[in-house]
Amino acid sequence: MSAPLLAVENIGRRFGGFVALEGVTASFASNKVTAVIGPNGAGKSTFFNVLSGVLPPSTGTMRFKGRDLAGTPQHRFAHLGIARSYQITNIFPELSVHENVRVAAQAFRSRYDIWRDRAALTELDDKAAAALAAVGLTHRGSATAKFLAHGQQRALEIAIALVADPELLLLDEPTAGMGPEETKEMIALIEKLAAERTILLVEHKMKMILGLSDRILVLHHGRLIADGNPQQIQSDPEVRRVYLGQNDGYA
Repeated sequence: MSAPLLAVENIGRRFGGFVALEGVTASFASNKVTAVIGPNGAGKSTFFNVLSGVLPPSTGTMRFKGRDLAGTPQHRFAHLGIARSYQITNIFPELSVHENVRVAAQAFRSRYDIWRDRAALTELDDKAAAALAAVGLTHRGSATAKFLAHGQQRALEIAIALVADPELLLLDEPTAGMGPEETKEMIALIEKLAAERTILLVEHKMKMILGLSDRILVLHHGRLIADGNPQQIQSDPEVRRVYLGQNDGYA
């Protein structure tokens, strides 16, 4: 069996006397979709912040492609192959769609190049165009980002993450605030992206999670209480008690 892309062991995170995560151990194989679920306050956001380098773990170890991530600053995570989107859309609203992605490509590829005219770096435009094509926004490249529909803004944020060529893409509630049609489009996009990279996502829409995920992790009070495929998670009595039962039949 090949080594996991990402492995975490005994991960914990404290904020003063409050324990947000405790003893979480899991590994993630390449080219799989894994969802992280749990009630409010379960530790999902903290777990994502640790995995993406926003927060260092208080205890435990993380390895990405066998490399120990201890002490790695957040900005290095993207260079190693880990990128994420956020629950609240994070774009430059006054820039065009293409400019949003190009700025990200420029920051990632050439921030130390002080001698070349940035306008001459046509490879950045090509990189931005490829990312927009991957999320279906080529036709909106010249539009001002603030005028995009909500679902398109979420897709734009994913395009910004894609310019780093991530092997691991973390999506924090990618369908938050979306209606049924936008949700369907985002699901189709995630399925497309999953063909070429590993995806971890936090979501609350259980029908989406059960249909999209290869694997589901369930957190409760900062602890991992279940880890399995959708069928195993659906039939787990402890999961149903602490989470699924509160969600009116996986609505």
